[in-house]
Amino acid sequence: MDKRLTLWILAGMILGVAVGYAVHTGFAPDSTQFEYLTKTFKLLSDIFLNLIKLLVAPLILSTIVVGIAHMGDSSALGRIGFRAITWFIVASFISIGLGLLMVNVFQPGVGAPVDTIANAAATVGEVKKLDFWEFILSIFPKNAFEAMATNNILQILVFALFAGVALSALGEKGAPLVRGAEALAEMMLQITHYVMRFAPIAVFGALAAVVAKSGLAILGTYLELVTEFYLSLALLWTILLSLGAIFLGRRIWTLIRYIREPMLIAFSTASSEAALPKLFEQLDRFGVPRRISGFMLPLGYSFNLDGSMMYMSFATIFIAQAYGIDLPIGTQILILLTLMISSKGVAAVPRASLVVITGTLAMFDLPVEGVALILAIDQFLDMGRTATNVVGNAVATSVITKWEGMLQVEEPEYIESPHAPAHTIAGGKAGLDLAGDMVIDERTKKL
Repeated sequence: MDKRLTLWILAGMILGVAVGYAVHTGFAPDSTQFEYLTKTFKLLSDIFLNLIKLLVAPLILSTIVVGIAHMGDSSALGRIGFRAITWFIVASFISIGLGLLMVNVFQPGVGAPVDTIANAAATVGEVKKLDFWEFILSIFPKNAFEAMATNNILQILVFALFAGVALSALGEKGAPLVRGAEALAEMMLQITHYVMRFAPIAVFGALAAVVAKSGLAILGTYLELVTEFYLSLALLWTILLSLGAIFLGRRIWTLIRYIREPMLIAFSTASSEAALPKLFEQLDRFGVPRRISGFMLPLGYSFNLDGSMMYMSFATIFIAQAYGIDLPIGTQILILLTLMISSKGVAAVPRASLVVITGTLAMFDLPVEGVALILAIDQFLDMGRTATNVVGNAVATSVITKWEGMLQVEEPEYIESPHAPAHTIAGGKAGLDLAGDMVIDERTKKL
């Protein structure tokens, strides 16, 4: 199954688009059949996403605790953290700056259908105000169980850092808890194997639901915006992978091959969380020790969302262009600096990208209602930026590992995972109170 998973996911994507388009053209949007079909499609993807979210919190907690406890040297943690933040800041400037550059070169907002957003306020609805101080406070958990229950990655990271350092200080006394955390991490990755078998069906459901509701015609309406945004993402991929190649050399091609499944899952579901467990697994096989990936990936998912940051700068200037507002270069630089700070809060805020874009528009007296311009096409844009987030964090984690001199030789891309027992001597009948003539023991037949 693992060896064919990529092909199955691609098949699910193609079939999802085809079936979704058939439903979009074959049923009236207000019909009962259309409602039942779209709900069923969404159910398929929601089940998968719920199962993935089930894994995220315990997987992050256990991997960080084990990684820090095995690190032994607290100075190593500080060094890795400093290098990680340095990389994240550089990547953020590149992502946001490239977004500003490309939107000014392409100018997709010129001539955009502004007249379609007369009821924009109702469409956008109430958006939580972006507050930098609230974000800083939200990093620190007041209840570890609440952080786990809500899958707040940043709060889990903070708690796990304290727990890992404390267990490292306890030495032998903390060894049983470290072994327990190791077993928990392995168990979560084993469950990931089981859940991933459902990924092609979930991918089918996610794309079928989107295409059934929006249709492919909407891509024609926003063809210029979608095309130019994806060209910009392709350029960002080239820059990030080229930077990675400076450190990794030819192994950058191996990394791309190893992370293609997490990228496909992120792209088709538009969910970074959906790709996280598989990304952990593939980076393990690429040669990244868990002590590095367990620290870097949760941190990156909070501070290194390269695709999302590029989208925010691109969308902000796109809206200004749509309303015929000419922003001087000085104002655009201020927008870049603002997004550098505000985009770091996206992991802790619901409807994150929308919140940051809306807050930035309000700060620079730009029309907030312009957010409605991108809502119709946001799902299709979200798919590309989410896959980019996976690429950015995979490259960052691999580069920091190489920088630390800890990158190991890669394992085979696919490894047969342990299977749950299915064939036992008793044939599954052990423990059942069955009549003697209903049970045939294969061992007695040989006597």
